[in-house]
Amino acid sequence: MNRAFHIIMWGTACLLIGGFVVLIASMLLELGQESFVRPPHLREISFAVKLSLITSTIASFFAVLISVPVAYLFSRHTFFGKNFFDTLLDLPIVLSPIALGAMLLIFFNTPLGRQIDQRLGPFVFEVKGIILAQFLVVVGLSIRLLKATFEGIDVEYENLARILGYDKMRVFFKVVLPMAGKGLIAAFLLVWARAIGEFGATITLAGATTMKTETIPVAIYLGFESADITHALVYITILIFISLAILYFLRTSKVLHRE
Repeated sequence: MNRAFHIIMWGTACLLIGGFVVLIASMLLELGQESFVRPPHLREISFAVKLSLITSTIASFFAVLISVPVAYLFSRHTFFGKNFFDTLLDLPIVLSPIALGAMLLIFFNTPLGRQIDQRLGPFVFEVKGIILAQFLVVVGLSIRLLKATFEGIDVEYENLARILGYDKMRVFFKVVLPMAGKGLIAAFLLVWARAIGEFGATITLAGATTMKTETIPVAIYLGFESADITHALVYITILIFISLAILYFLRTSKVLHRE
C-alpha cells in the first residue's frame, strides 16, 4: 500500500513537471528550426523588453506602496463590511484582465474619467495606460500577499512597543515594517513578474501599437498575428527566462529565507 501511495505521488508530480518540460522544449526546438532574428527586429525587441521592465516596475511599486496600509488595516482591524470590502479587493485576482481593461476604457469615457485623463493622462492607447492596467491587475495579488505577511507577525511585538511608549505610527515603521521586510520583497517580485506577463487589460486599454505600447506579451500577440513565428518565440523565451529567474530566486535566496 505504501509503495502504491509513493508511486501515485511521484507519478503525478513527474507527469505534471514533464508536461511543462515538454512545452518549453517544443518551443525551443521550434525556435531552433526558425531562422534567427533579423537585424531590423533587434531594435523592436529591445524596445518591448525595456518598456515591459519599466512599466511593470512602476506599476508594482505603486501596487505594493498602496497595498501596505490596506493590507495592514485588514490584517489588524475588524469593522463593518470588512468581509465585503475584502472580497471586493480580491476581484482583480479572479476577474478576467480583459474585463478589467474594458472597465477602465469605459471609465475614461465618463465625465470624471475624461477629467482625469485630461489632467493626469492621457491613458487610453498610451504608455500610462499600460502602467494603470498593470497596476489594477496586480494590486489585488499584492494586498493578499502582504495581508498574509502582516498576519504572520505576532501582535505581541506591537503591544510591547506600545507599552514602551511608541505611538502607532512609530510601531508600524519601527517594528512592523522591518519584520515584514522579507514579505515585502517577495510580494514585490511576485507582483512584478505578474505585471510583466500582463496582456488582457493592457491591450484593451493601451492597444497594441508597435514601438509605442508594445510590451513583451503584446509583442507575442503581434508576432503571431503577422505570422512572424520567430519573433513571437523570441519574446516567449525572454518571458519564460524572466519568470523562471524570479521564481527560482524567491525559492533559493538566502536573504529571503534567512532566519
